[in-house]
Formats: sequence, structure tokens, C-alpha cells
Amino acid sequence: MADQEQAEIRLIVARLRQEHEDYDAAINAMIETGCDALRIQRMKKKKLVIKDKLTKLEDQIIPDIIA
Repeated sequence: MADQEQAEIRLIVARLRQEHEDYDAAINAMIETGCDALRIQRMKKKKLVIKDKLTKLEDQIIPDIIA
């Protein structure tokens, strides 16, 4: 993978990590205020989708090590 591609992926990963943290903070605030359970569940699902994207991108950056 070219250095330019890897740098772009790292920027995307950083943005997604921040978004993941933002969702985490929002979910915790919603739980504390007693928000609707369905709304919290939807937010958690969106957070999980972001985590899946993060995992896929990180796998592209870090090569598999053959033992």
C-alpha cells in the first residue's frame, strides 16, 4: 500500500474514532437523562457500525503477520 493511501486511511480512522467517542458520550448522556430506550438502542447500533468500519480500515493498515 502506498504511503499516501495509508495516510488517507489513518485520517479516516482518526475521524471515525472521534465520531465513535462522540456517540459514546451521547449515549451515556441519554442514559443519564432517562431517554427513550429505542432511541438509545438506535444510537448504539450506529456506534457499532462505526466500530466495524474502524476495524476494517485498521486491518488494511496493519498487515497480517504470518507466524
